[in-house]
Amino acid sequence: MLPVGTTAPDFTLPDQDGRPVRLADLLARGPVLLYFYPADFTPVCTREACAFGELEPGLKRAGVALLGISPQDPASHTRFRTRYHLDFPLLSDTERRVIRAYDCDGLFGLHVTRTTYLIAVDGRIQEAARAAFRIGPHLALAQK
Repeated sequence: MLPVGTTAPDFTLPDQDGRPVRLADLLARGPVLLYFYPADFTPVCTREACAFGELEPGLKRAGVALLGISPQDPASHTRFRTRYHLDFPLLSDTERRVIRAYDCDGLFGLHVTRTTYLIAVDGRIQEAARAAFRIGPHLALAQK
């Protein structure tokens, strides 16, 4: 996990519709809550996404953009968002480049370690949470 105070690596990744999303562009408008998760449609990831989906309107009102990143392709993210009525972007990192840059790759790079970062407008990591099977620490960070 990247330490608090570290400058968050900038990136551009496709969202569920294949449109490029650049972190720096979002930070120009406000803070970003960026969460990494292993896979669409898995039980813990689904609970986490739905819980973030419930918090997303409040985050938006506070000026915080919410983004999820996993290694699935945009088509998988589209199905996942549609099935669970998620309104926030899910970004596709099929090459795991951003996952590695944010120190979220798991054992032997075979999975993604569930990690959430709150990134301030200056591009620095303000807070971070890591818990592989519990979503509570991630949601607590989102509710601060």
